[in-house]
Amino acid sequence: MVAQLSTRDKTLGRLQALELAAQVDEIIASKGKKTVRLDLTQERPTRASLLALLLGPTGTLRAPAVRKGRTLVLGFDEASYRAITR
Repeated sequence: MVAQLSTRDKTLGRLQALELAAQVDEIIASKGKKTVRLDLTQERPTRASLLALLLGPTGTLRAPAVRKGRTLVLGFDEASYRAITR
């Protein structure tokens, strides 16, 4: 099941974004044409680098944000969304 995290109704700040990251094993974050895949079972990034992936310029969780199981996809990358919706 894919769950789109609504950032329109309520915004998730730094602490909530970090709590969300603690609940997943993989983060796929896209900014422009660059996509970063982070396997949290293999590596633990610094808090600052994790927040840089999670938060947008307003300091809230980047949109669009979708969670499927233990994978969190942030930003828009068509291939990433196709992969998690199979």
